[in-house]
Amino acid sequence: MQAARVRAKVSAVSAGKTAGGDFLVRFWGVRGSIATPGAATARYGGNTSSIEVRCGTRLILLDAGTGMRYLGNRLVAEAPVEADIFFTHTHFDHVCGLPFFKPFFQPQNAFRLWAGHLGAGMTLQRVLREFMAAPLFPVPPEVFKANMEYRDFSGGETLAPAAGIVVRTAALNHPDGATGYRIEFAGKSICYVTDTEHLPGIPDRGVLALIAGADIVIYDCTYTDEEYAKSYVGWGHSTWQEAVRLCKSAGAKKLVVFHHDPDHDDERLDGIAREVEAAMPGAVLAREGLVLTP
Repeated sequence: MQAARVRAKVSAVSAGKTAGGDFLVRFWGVRGSIATPGAATARYGGNTSSIEVRCGTRLILLDAGTGMRYLGNRLVAEAPVEADIFFTHTHFDHVCGLPFFKPFFQPQNAFRLWAGHLGAGMTLQRVLREFMAAPLFPVPPEVFKANMEYRDFSGGETLAPAAGIVVRTAALNHPDGATGYRIEFAGKSICYVTDTEHLPGIPDRGVLALIAGADIVIYDCTYTDEEYAKSYVGWGHSTWQEAVRLCKSAGAKKLVVFHHDPDHDDERLDGIAREVEAAMPGAVLAREGLVLTP
């Protein structure tokens, strides 16, 4: 019922507004679990998950890791900014950039923050308020001067953040829950599927349905199959080999290897890039600053 009211409100707000123009995705943070700055990670980047999607004149942000600070520094000059921020989940590496996002402190801006993994009375607003509270943080979210709206939904729902944009969702297999997204605009699609763990030999039907025929699939490739089987079963993450298997089964066009293990330095990622290219020509490893168009 709440989700239906949210969708109706979103449709009413965006009525008469058409998001025409280019469709692109830009990467500001590509690392998983913890930021890893330093010379050994400089080429791919050490910031945690933060992605910018432009649907013509509309702005969508995916997750709010440490890379979000750099995105915010760029957006300050674009004020007034109106954007939707979709969270896969609220583990620390995906939300820690929020308090340092400068556009939140500009009163002319407006943001809608979405989460689909919470339940049992928990809300996104409550999570962020508890995260930004003593002794963890010195000030609460009320310090933000922009218009902030918090919207909860259930994984599997279809959302309409603006006219001409459809966001399909799916629940993912991750501790405390997570949500995958498929953004559809101008006849093209970009999927964001992280953090999720696969079951070896059993393709995730929810993920397959979400990425079917997609133009771009950004997938949790934290480990290799060998690393996963040896040390990381139950940790909530997947492998680049599983990403290839899923994309090929689903007929997805381009794979983006994402959520790099903090122990995978640039040299290690170069090696993975060669293996991925051989397994699925045209696939790429996400790196900070990379821009792709479907």
